[in-house]
Amino acid sequence: MTTSLHHYWHPLEAKFKANGISTVAAGAKAYMKNQSEFFGLKAPERRTLQQEFLKETGLPDPHQLSGIIINAWEQPQREFQYSAMEVLFKMRKQSTPQLITLYEFMITHKSWWDTVDYLAPNLAGDWFTRYPEQRDEIIAKWMKSENIWLQRACLLFQLKYKDRTDAPLLFSLITKLKTHKEFFIRKAIGWSLREYAKVNPDAVRSFVENTTLSGLSQREAMKHIGRKHVDNTTF
Repeated sequence: MTTSLHHYWHPLEAKFKANGISTVAAGAKAYMKNQSEFFGLKAPERRTLQQEFLKETGLPDPHQLSGIIINAWEQPQREFQYSAMEVLFKMRKQSTPQLITLYEFMITHKSWWDTVDYLAPNLAGDWFTRYPEQRDEIIAKWMKSENIWLQRACLLFQLKYKDRTDAPLLFSLITKLKTHKEFFIRKAIGWSLREYAKVNPDAVRSFVENTTLSGLSQREAMKHIGRKHVDNTTF
């Protein structure tokens, strides 16, 4: 059963409905493996309409933020989830310690790579820099959850950290997940290493050459740097 749309989102819904194209919606739904419904807006147009909406309506009241975001998350059309994430990103400087609970809800509900891959580096990653004292406890919880999307978020939250990346943590997380059979975990391992290789290729090369990774993880990790050694994959 669909939750009634919060009044905050009504003007945005009107814009999305007026500009949606059924063929675009069908194509997006197929591309996303039928995980969600769509209004049928390409990303640039959706962002333009969202900017118009925010200019006219403004950002949500911070005291009502969680409820408004969860309401968008409960809607069938994926564009609402994209808009909710981007609203949160605009409000990230108003972050509170409790906001990680909302991010966890978003990661674990209607989970798919398109939302998790935005949430992890842009929202969770930012939150961890604001509340570093809570980072290790949350990461340990997510890793133990056995939820692949929380585990993927653990691997990806540092994507934008560059030379601020906690390499020992990243390598430790990868080591714990390196035998995971799930495609989305193996892909995230390679992606996280590939990004860190942009600032520390020697460390990534050494780690890959001394760690047994899946072929997918290894190929992704080494995509833009050379390696001296033979393939280490065994599974």
